[in-house]
Amino acid sequence: MSFALSVAAAELEPDPLDPVAVVAGDPEVSTLVLHSDDRVERGIWQITPGTVTDTEADEIFTVVSGRATIEIEDGPTLEVGPGDVGVLTAGARTTWTVHETLRKVYQVTL
Repeated sequence: MSFALSVAAAELEPDPLDPVAVVAGDPEVSTLVLHSDDRVERGIWQITPGTVTDTEADEIFTVVSGRATIEIEDGPTLEVGPGDVGVLTAGARTTWTVHETLRKVYQVTL
């Protein structure tokens, strides 16, 4: 199905974080899955300020709004903001420090 929508205006659904993943603050995550099949998931993801840890999937994303620092264990530290494209490798252990509520469009390879 083909469609278009405003990423900035899209209404997302709460996607509770595992409390073990929260390092600092009280970040909240919300998501809107736009497409999912047995190969990929595409959607919009948002997180409010705070610090969380994660183990990443194979992902490409574009930041629409907000800013974050993504520290990759045994890898680089990424500073991302509006218009930036990021690539994360499956299995990478990350720490996200979100400075301003971050909204991104993503595609994860399953």
